[in-house]
Amino acid sequence: MCRTDQAPEPGDEYEVDATDAVFISLLEDSAEELYDQAPCGYLSTLMDGTIAKANATLLEWLGLERSRVVGRMRFTDLLTVGGRLYHETHFAPLLQMKGEVSGIALDLKAAGKQRMPVLVTSKVKTSQDGKPLLIRTTVFDARDRRAYEQELLRGRQAAEEAARQAKAAREQAEADRGLQEALAALQQSLLPSQLPAVPGLEASSYYHTACPDLLGGDFYDLFPLDADRWGFFLGDVCGKGPQAAAVTSLTRYTLRATALHDSDPVAVLTTLNTVLHERYACGDTRYCTAIFGVLEPADGHISVRLASGGHPSALVQRADGSAYYLHTPGGLLIGVLPDAPFAAARTRLLPGDTLLLYTDGLTEARTGPDRGLYGEDALQAFTIAQPPAGPQALITALTGLLASFGEGLDDDTALLALGVPAPTPTTVSDNLV
Repeated sequence: MCRTDQAPEPGDEYEVDATDAVFISLLEDSAEELYDQAPCGYLSTLMDGTIAKANATLLEWLGLERSRVVGRMRFTDLLTVGGRLYHETHFAPLLQMKGEVSGIALDLKAAGKQRMPVLVTSKVKTSQDGKPLLIRTTVFDARDRRAYEQELLRGRQAAEEAARQAKAAREQAEADRGLQEALAALQQSLLPSQLPAVPGLEASSYYHTACPDLLGGDFYDLFPLDADRWGFFLGDVCGKGPQAAAVTSLTRYTLRATALHDSDPVAVLTTLNTVLHERYACGDTRYCTAIFGVLEPADGHISVRLASGGHPSALVQRADGSAYYLHTPGGLLIGVLPDAPFAAARTRLLPGDTLLLYTDGLTEARTGPDRGLYGEDALQAFTIAQPPAGPQALITALTGLLASFGEGLDDDTALLALGVPAPTPTTVSDNLV
C-alpha cells in the first residue's frame, strides 16, 4: 500500500484496494458517456440551427429517437410556438451579437405533448480565425423551479386577493356604518329631538328600530296648539324605506299644520286622509294608522280628546293600579278611501294617571315556544302589574319588555306616554312641636 503523505519514488510498487479500484473505474468513463448521460440536456447545432448532436438525456425528455432528430430537425422545432417566436425575436439576435446567451427561459415540446420549462444557455464555437462553426447549447430542467415560481405566484396572488377582499370589506363596513348613520339621522329627523315641557304634564317616549338598515314608518309628536292646549299624535305608516319615510314626513307636517287651524281630532284626521288619498291614489298606494289628540289642562286634571284612524286603542293606567283600553272602534285606515270615518273618544287624566299610545310592533311581537303574538291582553296585564309611577316609569318598564322579546320583535315600535304627576307626599317631622 502506498503512503499518501509522501511522494512516490521511481520503481516503487503499489497495492490498490477495492475502493481505489472503483474510483479508478469511474474516472475511466469515456467523455462521450458523460456527455450522453449528463443530468442536463446537451445539443450542438449548425449555424442554421440544424441539430448535429444531442445527448440521451435531452432525447428522453423530448420522447424522440436520435435518428429523427440529428440532421433532420432544427433547434426551433423543439420549441413551443411561443418559444419559437421568442427565439427568432430575442434569442437568436442576441446570440449573433454577443456570441453567447445564458439562462434564457423557454418551453420545449416534451414527450406526451407536454410543455417542459427549461433554462437554455448557448455559446457559438468559432475557428481560430474567428469564423463561427457551430452552436453548443445546454438545457437545464426547470420544471421544479417553474412549479416553485408558480406556487410563489399563486401565494402572492392569494395574498393580494385576501388583501383586496379585506380592503373591500373595510370599505363596505365603513360604507355600511356611514349608511346606518345617515339612516339614523334621517330617522331621527322624523321624530322630535325631545318632548317639550308642558306645565302640569309629564311626558315620555321611546323608539325601537328593528332594522338599522331600513327607515321605519312609526312616528309621534307633542306640540303646542296655543297658550293653553297641546296637540299629540302617534302613528304608523305602511312599509319601510325611503317611500315610507316620505309618507311619514308628509303625515307629521300635515297633522301639525292642520291642527293649528282646526284642532278637532276628527277634523285633523279627515284632512290627513284627504291629503294622503289624493297624493297616493294613483300608483303606489300609501296609507297609515294614527291617533291624534288634544290635551287641555284644567284644575287638578287634564282633559283629553282624541280620534283614531285604524290604530290600536290607547291604554289608560289609573292611579289606583287599574288599566283599560280607551276604545275607538270603527276608525278606518287613513288614506285608503276618499271619505273615511274616524272614531273619537274622551277621558280625563287625574294625578297619577297615564295615557299610553303605542304602535303594533309591541303587540305583534312573537313570544314563547309557539311564536304567538304578544297581544293586547298581555299588554294590559303587564301594565296592571306595574306600579302607577307615571309615564317615565311605564316607558322604562316597557323598554325592558321590548328587549326581552329578542328576535321576536321584528317591527319598529314607538311609545308615547302622557300623564299627570301624582302629588308628592308631605312628611311631618317627628320633632315638630
